[in-house]
Amino acid sequence: MAERPGALEDVGVSRADQSEFWLDRPTLVTGATGLVGGWLVNRLVAMRADVVCLIRDWVPQSELLGAHTIDAVKTVRGDLPDQRLVERILGEYEIDTVLHLAAQTIVPVANRNPVSTFESNVAGTWSLLEACRRSPTVKQIVIASSDKSYGEQQQLPYVETMPVAGRHPYDVSKSAGDLIAQSYAATYELPVVVTRCGNFYGGGDLNWSRIVPGTIRSVLRARRPIIRSDGQFIRDYFYVEDGAAAYALLAERLAEDRSIAGEAFNFSNEQPISVLDLTHTILKLMDSSLEPIIRNEATNEIRRQYLSAAKARERLGWKPLFQLEDGLLHTIEWYRKFLAASRS
Repeated sequence: MAERPGALEDVGVSRADQSEFWLDRPTLVTGATGLVGGWLVNRLVAMRADVVCLIRDWVPQSELLGAHTIDAVKTVRGDLPDQRLVERILGEYEIDTVLHLAAQTIVPVANRNPVSTFESNVAGTWSLLEACRRSPTVKQIVIASSDKSYGEQQQLPYVETMPVAGRHPYDVSKSAGDLIAQSYAATYELPVVVTRCGNFYGGGDLNWSRIVPGTIRSVLRARRPIIRSDGQFIRDYFYVEDGAAAYALLAERLAEDRSIAGEAFNFSNEQPISVLDLTHTILKLMDSSLEPIIRNEATNEIRRQYLSAAKARERLGWKPLFQLEDGLLHTIEWYRKFLAASRS
């Protein structure tokens, strides 16, 4: 299993720039065994937050466990739609800041199992927000939505003033959760903000059907990588440590400026790329001559989708820490170590 020492610099936090905002701050993270959640918890622990993680499934290969960050946090086992459980967590641990990342995130899974996706992504969101509304201690809430919440728009890149208009199950689940968050901000003045990010990639993603981990694993095993679509779908690919840093920064900015409550912010390194070009970039970085197999099987997916991050840059002072090739190099190295350790 891949191990990480957990130093501040290891998660992109310099000691000179470390924010005192997080010192001893009681913080709830949902989705901590997911791709972004694990890296977010790494970052929060490095900044000495007092982290509580709500965990449904035990995932031994996740970054949370692989980096041994779980040893530095409190954990509660349970399911997010259990509102009484969430209320207990918020009350007993006197939670100040909530970072909600728990979701079913795989588009083909959503197409096959829409009800479970809606239960996780929609019911889970309203359960969390209602629990937060009843809590006297919660002061900041960050809800992870997605670029998929916009549905398919004619104008590119997507900006935050566009309507959320998902049509297919995963997209609709993110649109609904996004609107519910905005509703709680507008109706109850709940201090909640929404993130809309592109396609996350990075070490710890164990969904091998995704293009980045699937391609890297295929190359390391000397197999031709597989592309489910025709290879021409255009996407943002957003490195996971950039996502973790963006979520943490947004919570800090919300604490400074309550007027941004109810708003959504796009986060992207603004380097849209086709699936085929991304695959070839990975092959080049891995010095591989393998050619991908293009299956052209993808259905109910948006062909061209990428984001403008101008609002986050201008309003939050945010900028990405990694460009695409930098993030891919870190990701490739993570999987080299992870798969080598798995074999041993």
